[in-house]
Amino acid sequence: MQDRKILILNTGGTLSSVMKHTGLAPGLRTADIQKELRMVAQGVDLTLMDVMSRDSANIFPEDWAFLAEKIGSLWEDYDGIVVIHGTDTLAYTSSMLSYMLQSIPIPVVLTGSQLSMQNPVADAMENCRCAIHFAASGCPGVYVAFNRKVMLGCRTSKVRSLSFDAFDSIGVPEVAKISSLGMEIREDMIPKRTDIFHLENHYSDRVFLLKMFPGIHRSILKSLQQAGYEGLYIEAFGIGGMPFLQHDFISAIGELIEGGMTVLVGTQVRYEGSNLSVYETGRRALEAGVLEARDMTSEAALTKLMWVLGRTKDRRKIREYFSVSLCGEVTLR
Repeated sequence: MQDRKILILNTGGTLSSVMKHTGLAPGLRTADIQKELRMVAQGVDLTLMDVMSRDSANIFPEDWAFLAEKIGSLWEDYDGIVVIHGTDTLAYTSSMLSYMLQSIPIPVVLTGSQLSMQNPVADAMENCRCAIHFAASGCPGVYVAFNRKVMLGCRTSKVRSLSFDAFDSIGVPEVAKISSLGMEIREDMIPKRTDIFHLENHYSDRVFLLKMFPGIHRSILKSLQQAGYEGLYIEAFGIGGMPFLQHDFISAIGELIEGGMTVLVGTQVRYEGSNLSVYETGRRALEAGVLEARDMTSEAALTKLMWVLGRTKDRRKIREYFSVSLCGEVTLR
């Protein structure tokens, strides 16, 4: 049987970092780590490519579009693609790629590490092993492989800053786990392809993320409108609470929407999502015209808003996009 052909795209991050006088920073190229990568890829035909060398704090929306375009131009030559990426913004990238690469016929797997490849006790090689072998599985879609588990790219969040178990699958089970039984894949978690693949890497970067806190003043919303933002994602309290008494925030949101801004409301609570229909405050927000993020991760909600506004400004079509799950990012009630 012919070896599966896997492409590794290196973007930098901790895995590729070296210690410099200015601190830890990306510096290793694929030529520097190819021996180690090939050691964990037995039975796989690897191709390695450097596409950038960045701390992921310096990954920007235009880099998501670039990565999606790169993958879109190369996928037909490979059975799977692995993207080495810094952990800090990995979940944003995996979420956006999930939208930009909908219905891609091969696995695209993002991974990284909490310690540099040069550290003798690093998690780097184990994460790469998992990512490479899941990329060879034939399961189409965008995923994150980390600490012996594989998660949907649009359901992944970084939940620990130091531990090797840095990422969780939020709201749904992991797609796969690696144990003494090998790699166990949950077929029911594999995204269903609904269309022929075509690249959709347009986006709007005029989107703002706002976290609610007691005493927040409505004037912040006017400043966002004046700055020309097209979309606002609000992380509300609990299952979607926002103030409507002093500093009536909800009426100010209604004014934003009347002025043409798209407002999406979710929760700052990581697990179990929002439900704006329960309390008076949430119902007032729905009446004002907000869209609801339900149980989307913050990363998935924000990037979906950016992606949708890059495709259309039509309010009816925007609402339609947020009433469906495009790639498994939301549970619909």
